[in-house]
Amino acid sequence: MRAHLLLALTLITVPAAAATAGSDDIFGNWSREDGAARVKVANCGGNICATNTWIKDPVQQKEKVGDRLIFTIKAVDDQWSGSAYDPQRKLKLTAKLKATGDSMVTTGCLLGGLLCRSTNWRKI
Repeated sequence: MRAHLLLALTLITVPAAAATAGSDDIFGNWSREDGAARVKVANCGGNICATNTWIKDPVQQKEKVGDRLIFTIKAVDDQWSGSAYDPQRKLKLTAKLKATGDSMVTTGCLLGGLLCRSTNWRKI
């Protein structure tokens, strides 16, 4: 179970842009800092979805192309804040996302903030 929680936190670290940079900056393709995953961020219904487009080692990472996170986030000052839902693992997480230029840091938390993880991304 702990591996699934950490995986979900890794997935939640999906790209977004600083609110002052314009909300369109969150959309597009991003590569995770370790080079093991790529995602596409796009509108989906009234939310924002991050969908895996490439996974280096699906078996080891326990992720696959097409896995998605559904974000319900709002711009607050220079970052986006809200929640994310991982339908593959049925997990709800808190999320904070902040981008500057072609770099982004995302943070996802479980258990009321007791277990958090941040990940860096690069726009591709």
